[in-house]
Order: sequence, then C-alpha cells, then structure tokens
Amino acid sequence: MDEQYVDSLYGADADLERTKAGIAANGMPDISVADGYGRLLTMLVTLSKAQNIVEIGALGGYSGICLARGLPQGGKLVSLELLQSYADVAKVHMKAAGLGDKVEYIVGDAKQSLAELKESGRKFDFFFIDADKEGYPIYLEYAIALAEPGAIIVGDNILLRGRTIDPAKAGPAVRAVRYFNETIASDQRLQSTVLPGYDGLAIAIVK
Repeated sequence: MDEQYVDSLYGADADLERTKAGIAANGMPDISVADGYGRLLTMLVTLSKAQNIVEIGALGGYSGICLARGLPQGGKLVSLELLQSYADVAKVHMKAAGLGDKVEYIVGDAKQSLAELKESGRKFDFFFIDADKEGYPIYLEYAIALAEPGAIIVGDNILLRGRTIDPAKAGPAVRAVRYFNETIASDQRLQSTVLPGYDGLAIAIVK
C-alpha cells in the first residue's frame, strides 16, 4: 500500500507507459525496475554526474530510459543483453523516447561482454545490475573491476519477492543473491545501503 500511494503521486510518463505496453505486446516478462526505483535511477545518475553507464540486462528498455535520462550531453549507456530480440525492442523504445543516440547495445552473455570491456581497458562510473540472479556475484566483481573511483553500483530485486529472507529457500538464485547482498554490506571496497521497498534495491559506492 505504501508503494502504491507513492506511485499515485506521480502522473503517467508517456515514454515509460509506451515501453511497458511494448514489453507486454512482445510477450516479454513484466520484470522491469519498479516505477519508484526508475525515478531513483534517474536521480542517482544526475546527482553523481555519471558519464559512462553499464546496464546489465536491457529487457525492453524501461531501465535504460531511466538511466539515460540522467546522463549529460555526450554521456553514454552501454547496455548488455543476452537476447537480440530483447535488445531490438529496447532500441525501439529508447529511440521513441529520444534517447537512441545515448545507448550502445552489446548482445550476448554478459559475463563475456564484461570480460571484453575489462580487457579493452574501459572504465565506467555507474552500473545497474538487473539480469539473471545467479550471475549477481560475478557481475558485482566485474563492476568493481571496471569502476572509476566513486562509481555507483545498483542492484535490483535483491529480495526476490521474499525468497532471500526465507530460510526454507536455498536455490541457486537465492544463494547467489544472498551472497551479493552480504558482499554489498560488508566488502571494504564499498560504501553501501540496501532499500527494502518494492523488491529491494542495493546501492553502493566504490571507494
């Protein structure tokens, strides 16, 4: 109820509503970042003055729009997506939102794409992780390795609809996200917090 009340304070966003409709029309899962956290992503990118973002998991472009909106002139979003069909849908929505020139899609296994970005020596100042949950610990390590000092790392769905905090749950995704959360909270390389709203959001700064 709290989340519904907060979301009701904001009017409809034409670009994001179009994106949600396109995701549904293409038979894609309804797993985009929550509206409230989408607004937070835009604010974090703006506040941090990030210039180069890595997004792990494009889906249909909802989070990409939120991230790219915070970028300054000349800023770039590198979006990693496993499926070409999803990247194509995301590209359509980004273009419709007037942000197509800010995004570069890399299609394939994100772990391989991240390894290639690292090998090429590229550095980034903002990371958004919202892909397969079993990969979260690996994505976090790559983000730290690719980070400029002071870079922000954000991870979505860290509560897994309650499974993370349920002792009876111990599947591979749950174990991976628990490890991710524990690392976010305790790793000396990071300053962090975890927000429990919606399905949970982890936010860290690389020292």
